[in-house]
Amino acid sequence: MTELMNNPFFRKYNTPFGTLPFNEIKTEHYEPAFDEGISQLENEVLTIADNEQPATFENTIVALERSGKLLNKVSSAFFNVLNAEADDEMMDISQRVSPKLSESSNNIYLNEKLFARVKNIYEQKEQLNLSTEDAKLLEETFEAFSIRGANLNAEDKEKYRKLSTELSSLKLTFDQNA
Repeated sequence: MTELMNNPFFRKYNTPFGTLPFNEIKTEHYEPAFDEGISQLENEVLTIADNEQPATFENTIVALERSGKLLNKVSSAFFNVLNAEADDEMMDISQRVSPKLSESSNNIYLNEKLFARVKNIYEQKEQLNLSTEDAKLLEETFEAFSIRGANLNAEDKEKYRKLSTELSSLKLTFDQNA
């Protein structure tokens, strides 16, 4: 518990404009924050997918957009630092975290119950009278699911899951050797 309290990702930032306190972030803070961020995101997504209420723009699309705050915070910090000043330890973390991120993404975009909710809303988009911004968010959300395999059959989803995980690992290795 003390370890979590000492990790700046798990507390409110006492900085101007709530910016990341990079001076307090240590390399060992990233991986536990990634793990917790992935766990929180997956719990949030399962809550959305398992919602017994009919799918609405607010309880599905907006909820998805708002999910994963910790993971987004950690990812943006980590990958910016990794790109700017990668060292062996940061590269090792990226090698361990990348498959977890890929698996988490696959668990979201290949979740049939969640995609059914998104698709249901997307198919009703003309009747929803959404603002331009909301319509764009709905379109981008539906496209993200489609591009990431949500429309595939079960066998092809498993192939996609395997290939996307492998591609993620290969891309990371390529980037580290470039």
